[in-house]
Amino acid sequence: MSSAGTSGGLKRLIRIDVISDTICPWCFVGKKRLDKAMEETKDLCNFEVRWHPYMLDPSLPKEGRDKNEFHRRKFGSRLQAVVDNIDQAFQSVGYRFGSGGLIGNSLDSHRLIELAGRQGLDKQNAVVENLMIKCLTQQKCVSDREVLLSVAESAGIEGAKEWIDNPNAGLKEVQAKMEKYAHTISGVPHFKINDKYEMSGAQAPQTFIEIFKQASQDEE
Repeated sequence: MSSAGTSGGLKRLIRIDVISDTICPWCFVGKKRLDKAMEETKDLCNFEVRWHPYMLDPSLPKEGRDKNEFHRRKFGSRLQAVVDNIDQAFQSVGYRFGSGGLIGNSLDSHRLIELAGRQGLDKQNAVVENLMIKCLTQQKCVSDREVLLSVAESAGIEGAKEWIDNPNAGLKEVQAKMEKYAHTISGVPHFKINDKYEMSGAQAPQTFIEIFKQASQDEE
C-alpha cells in the first residue's frame, strides 16, 4: 500500500496499530469487525495494519492448560454466561467460539508474528488471523510448535522453523513492545489510528468507519 492524499480523488492512507493477544477472544472479534470496517471503506481509504504483542497471562505454561478449567477459575459462577456472550459475538462475525482444548503461553506466537511483520504486513495479518482461528475456534493450543509451523507455512513465512526453535529469536523486540504497552494501555484489543485516535475493546464496525472518515479528512 502506498500513501495517498485526499486531493484529486486519491485515497488517504490510514495507519492502524493493533495491540492484541492471540489467546484473547475479544481480540479476534475486534479484528473481524475491523476487517469489515476496512472492507466497507476501501473506496475511501488505503490501510496499513501492524500487530503488536500483549500477554494477558504470561504465567500460562507452554504445554498448556485445560481451557475450560482455566476459564472456570477466572470467571467462577459466571463462566457459562461469559462463554455464551463470547460465542454470540463470534457468531456475529461468522464463527463459533471453541471453548475446549488447551490454552497455552502465547509468547512464541508473538515471536512468530514479529517474524511475519518483517516479511510484510499482509503476511503478518495472515499469521494473526490463522493463529486466532486455530486457537479460538478450532480448539488448538497456540503454543503448540506444530500449530505455529502450520500457520507459518500457510502464510508463506520464510525461516519459521529455525525462528520458532530458537527461543531468543525476536524475544528482545517482543519483550520491549510488551513492556511499553503494559504501561500505556489497560487492556486488549487496543487500536491506534494514525497515531491520533485510540480505543480499546471489540468496537462495532461503524465506530471504526466513523473514525476512518474523520481521519481521511485530517490534514497531513
